[in-house]
Amino acid sequence: MSAEEILEILKNKFPNFSFSFDNSLPLESFLNVDALQLPEVCTFLRDDEKLQFDNLMNLSGVDDNNAKKEKDENGNEKLVGRTLSVYYHLESMKLNHKLNLKVSVAIENPEVESVESIWKSADWHEREAFDMFGIKFLNHPNLIRILMPYDWEDGSYPLRKDFETPEFYNGMKIPY
Repeated sequence: MSAEEILEILKNKFPNFSFSFDNSLPLESFLNVDALQLPEVCTFLRDDEKLQFDNLMNLSGVDDNNAKKEKDENGNEKLVGRTLSVYYHLESMKLNHKLNLKVSVAIENPEVESVESIWKSADWHEREAFDMFGIKFLNHPNLIRILMPYDWEDGSYPLRKDFETPEFYNGMKIPY
């Protein structure tokens, strides 16, 4: 089944939801889904007999680095509109088709509903996206750091484009 056919099924099932394809990447297209509607859409993608997406192959966080410069009333430049995104690669092993989803959220409030209860493989992927980008997965049962030390500075996410490596960590000079 093609991504366009899956889109039509989703539009019929969720007529009040907004879906669109993002074809900006060269090799794959992604279906944009609202962050708060994600669990309902994903549950349907998993449970519908025609779709049966039984495997979350991958989930990745991305800093879109897409802020635009604007001047305030005093003429000072500020950055606005920056987003973080989560990319989901789904597969139906029974029906042999795939679908990619994308959810984008403002960097000031990077909250996305967790899909851990739908696909258990999301547990570790969501922890990694939280740890590296600061994306908060709502209703995740144990959203803690997975790669960085537990005492790493809160609000410091190494894969964000504006991350600056601290000079010291626990008295050790970084880099060595």
